[in-house]
Amino acid sequence: MIKRRYMATRIVKPGMVIDQAIIDRAGRVLIARKTKLDDYLIQALLKMGVPGIYIREGEEDETDTAQDKPVVSEAVQKKYEQVKVEDPTKVRLSESVRKRVAEGVQYLYQDTNSAGFVNETRTITSDLMKAISDNDAIAVDISALKISDEYTFKHSVDVATMSMIVAKRYGFTREQIYELGIAGLLHDIGKSQIPNELLNKAGKLTDEEFALMKQHTLFGYQILKDKKELSEDIKMGVLQHHEKTNGSGYPTGAKEDKINLFAKIISIVDIYDALVTERPYKKPFSPRDAVEMIMSMTGELDIHVMRCFLESVILYPVGTDVPLSNGEMARVIENSPDYVLRPKVLGLTTGKIYDLATDMSCANVIIL
Repeated sequence: MIKRRYMATRIVKPGMVIDQAIIDRAGRVLIARKTKLDDYLIQALLKMGVPGIYIREGEEDETDTAQDKPVVSEAVQKKYEQVKVEDPTKVRLSESVRKRVAEGVQYLYQDTNSAGFVNETRTITSDLMKAISDNDAIAVDISALKISDEYTFKHSVDVATMSMIVAKRYGFTREQIYELGIAGLLHDIGKSQIPNELLNKAGKLTDEEFALMKQHTLFGYQILKDKKELSEDIKMGVLQHHEKTNGSGYPTGAKEDKINLFAKIISIVDIYDALVTERPYKKPFSPRDAVEMIMSMTGELDIHVMRCFLESVILYPVGTDVPLSNGEMARVIENSPDYVLRPKVLGLTTGKIYDLATDMSCANVIIL
């Protein structure tokens, strides 16, 4: 059984296995997760100022890491094929686009002052926009958006893509969607100015460290403010994406209509993607838990944007097998944008259809 233990870097020994990725400011993986450490790597960690890391201990238990596919009778399988309703079209990125986008984001983070910065940003956003248009996509499956293992690349592209999908449902024009995609892509560009040891810190940040980390929105705005090719909406989306409608956010504590709409959309998408992604200091939340946490933030996030976000994210794609609280395994046969947590499912043992959203007899049945 695998266990995870935090250990100060100064006492880490050769042969130990690191259970987190070490990244630089450009988002490049310097030491991959599950790497066996040697003296050279340990010294590199110390030189980078990484105070502590998570160490992986034990061996994987096959019964924990792989679950057998449930056995489904021919009759139930036939019923599934008859009653399933395909999901709304989702964003799909080809391998060539993934590679080109990953390389492009790396370029942006390496040199924010390069002459080609804005052009590269527009090229990446155009690639993402084309993927949405080609599929006529109106929804996103977070598990299908993996660009690379580098967190900064993945997060930037996830936020850009999901923000554009939400904006499409919100009613943005094509040009507004494109501009928002640029803002989403660049929303964390200020982190290129944050020290590596802070980005990689596995433990809780001190008050001083957190204050510096919060500066990334201002750093990002400073990077973009003199780039006349970028609109004010893009720049304000980057500056304000951590503001909250009740004034509890940063950097200025702006409220309600003082927060740019681009920033309101990026804020919700940023929170969701950060919650479901593993980081040096935390395990990932499940998509369901992340959505429930966002739904609890009605006092901090724009309600209309939140509704558009919930209608755009598919938590349980049709065909997904899920455990129900009544003990039966079920297969998702239809999603409803109004009830993202409660799709319609087919019991794989009984062949019973559970309409978790609208059937009151299923009110006490939940997906575990």
